[in-house]
Amino acid sequence: MVKRKYWLERIMKSLEQRSVLWLSGVRRAGKTMLCKSIPGIEYFDCELPRVRRILEDPEAFLSGMKGKTVALDEIHRQTDPAQFLKIAADHYPETRIIATGSSALGASAKFKDTLAGRKRELWLTPMITADIADFGHTDLQHRLLFGGLPPFFQSATIPEQDFQEWMDAYWAKDIQELFRLERRHSFLKFTELLMAQSGGMFEATSFAGPCEVSRQTITNYLAVLEATYMVHVVRPFSSRRQTEIISAPKVYAFDTGFICYYRGWHQLRSDDLGNLWEHYVLNELFAQTQQRNILYWRDKAKHEIDFVYAKPPSAPVTIECKWSAQDFNPANLLIFRGQYPNGRNFVVSSDIDKPYTRHYEKIAVTFVSLRDLIKSV
Repeated sequence: MVKRKYWLERIMKSLEQRSVLWLSGVRRAGKTMLCKSIPGIEYFDCELPRVRRILEDPEAFLSGMKGKTVALDEIHRQTDPAQFLKIAADHYPETRIIATGSSALGASAKFKDTLAGRKRELWLTPMITADIADFGHTDLQHRLLFGGLPPFFQSATIPEQDFQEWMDAYWAKDIQELFRLERRHSFLKFTELLMAQSGGMFEATSFAGPCEVSRQTITNYLAVLEATYMVHVVRPFSSRRQTEIISAPKVYAFDTGFICYYRGWHQLRSDDLGNLWEHYVLNELFAQTQQRNILYWRDKAKHEIDFVYAKPPSAPVTIECKWSAQDFNPANLLIFRGQYPNGRNFVVSSDIDKPYTRHYEKIAVTFVSLRDLIKSV
């Protein structure tokens, strides 16, 4: 069993702050194995009917687990999981609970009460740089092609059948049980199109025809995909200038392996690496910050900055993602800084070992590895 040290450390820190931790992430991201790797853990799989029966009496169960660390996997299978966790937090704080699920807390009607103030939340993303080291397979291109779900990453050959089986399980267990959507074909068609076009500008109308549903339905589908971590909706940074894109988001698929699968890629060309690297950087930022507050910038002349990290009152930080540092062209950054002169600028590349700085028309740009970007941001 691989010890994912980064995530284990974050789990333990979270449980020091609150007795209830909501551990979320897509199916097969490794939530179960992560919980089982915690020493002394009491593990319960809520997909099993006998386990759900045991949990029907929260007080009796929690009394028997006093002082222990308990993992309740797929807790949304319970009739009233929010009430169970509320009782645990309020009346049995000496029992530490890790509750797992495949969506953000509150995405399902079962979690109308989001346990505000009673829990910590941790989003387990697809594998990050620290995970690659723990798994002992440091070939970054392998991670980009096979994706960041541990079973897929560890496969010797591209597990094409597993990708399709994963999507079938996602529809049956996550979508149907949590949201009860109809029109399976339309929803999965929309998901497939988003995966293939990942990283592009999103316009709902362009998907309505191919998916045979209304524009509003497409908008609803996107909200469901975002709530279940299947896609990331990256919104534009702007001060509402007439020259800027102010509303159209970009949509990124959650995992590079699924992007490659839906694009039909079995090996990566040099032209493919830049786009996948951008997704990988975004995944790392989400994992480290545990927030979805990363933006992008674009004007109507199609000048674009990959990512903008804006946390008021701090000045906006720009992040340009380049597979190779020599691919960086400062033209778009100079236009952006002509409008927003203050803030740090980073180029994050896969071929940089030590940070260094260059100046372009008095604008300082720091070239960093992904690890050093995280330290800086």
